[in-house]
Amino acid sequence: MDLSSLRPAFGAVKKGKRIARGEGSGKGGTATRGHKGAKSRSGYSRKIGFEGGQMPLQRRVPKFGFKNPNRVEYKGVNLDILQKLSEKTSSITIEVLKENGIVGSNDLVKILGRGELSAKLTVSVNAFSESAKEAITKAGGEVIAI
Repeated sequence: MDLSSLRPAFGAVKKGKRIARGEGSGKGGTATRGHKGAKSRSGYSRKIGFEGGQMPLQRRVPKFGFKNPNRVEYKGVNLDILQKLSEKTSSITIEVLKENGIVGSNDLVKILGRGELSAKLTVSVNAFSESAKEAITKAGGEVIAI
């Protein structure tokens, strides 16, 4: 026995149906698509979410809310993260936060008040919460809003 004598098991390989190749094939005429209607035509595609003429889900469910186009989205950075960074530097800027992978390149940064801060830091970012401002100045640091 060698590789050239290997064959699939008998009955394992079937010939494909030759649709629309004449009446003698038994699949001629309508080519298994039934009679008339959109589904029998070439190029037919049903709309996404089509439910057979029933009112589709996206039209049955009411609309609500709105998106404010003028919303300013800040990336929040808490005091406990600044405390960890204080071991490396005494001046915190957006560039320092980017280098350490805390914020992305296009993020606006807001300092938030979670955690404790004991280091004297100069923090220069876009915005501060009241509790964060208070904690930074209480620790002897400086707050600079860009």
